[in-house]
Amino acid sequence: MASKYLFLLFLTCILALSGCATLEMAPTAGFERYPLGTIQNPIVDSDITLSDALRKYSPLKFKKEQRLVDVRYYSFDGKVHKGQVVIDRRLVKDIQEVFRVAFKTKFPITSVIPISHDRFYKNGEWNSDGQSMLCNNTSGFNYRKMTGGDKLSMHAYGFAIDINPVQNPYIKGDVVLPPKAVYDPAKPGTLTRNCPVVRTFKRLGWDWGGDWHSLKDYQHFEKIADKLSNYL
Repeated sequence: MASKYLFLLFLTCILALSGCATLEMAPTAGFERYPLGTIQNPIVDSDITLSDALRKYSPLKFKKEQRLVDVRYYSFDGKVHKGQVVIDRRLVKDIQEVFRVAFKTKFPITSVIPISHDRFYKNGEWNSDGQSMLCNNTSGFNYRKMTGGDKLSMHAYGFAIDINPVQNPYIKGDVVLPPKAVYDPAKPGTLTRNCPVVRTFKRLGWDWGGDWHSLKDYQHFEKIADKLSNYL
């Protein structure tokens, strides 16, 4: 019996080598294709260089402190997107941790695109008329003055980030930005005191505009990474 099985094995090998039989091979994992909007194949909202992300004017001493952070998040379409945040180099790990929590809890974020992206270029300047905010875009570094004031915003230093402005507007008296936005804690993408994103920012030492008394800036988080005198 043993010799019979050896003969059959020998015959099979001869047929395979001669091309009369084929051996089925398992498909190679590397050739698998993943659907767009998955973790393996996210929808790309922004994929620019740091140089392009800093095209909007700001002093060189401000620019040299900024870093470009790639982030992944679930958008309102329920799919995974990839975007980028420009933030001060000392706050990079904080931003990575916040987006890790946002991703884990599937907190929806419309888009995360730097202000100097071509999408926000209009009439010879970037982000004219608050295009980023009107698009419900999340962004960090932005060399500008604070809303309604003459002092530089914390965004100008890369010490701040705004998340989902449409769901989380700036409100001071009759002024609402973006215009006609409504703060409704029951809606997805809205930041509240018990939201994991807000709690993570606070744990890391950031201030939330939703806690302010003279006005509410629900989209806004800031953290001073160093003495402002270093920039003056």
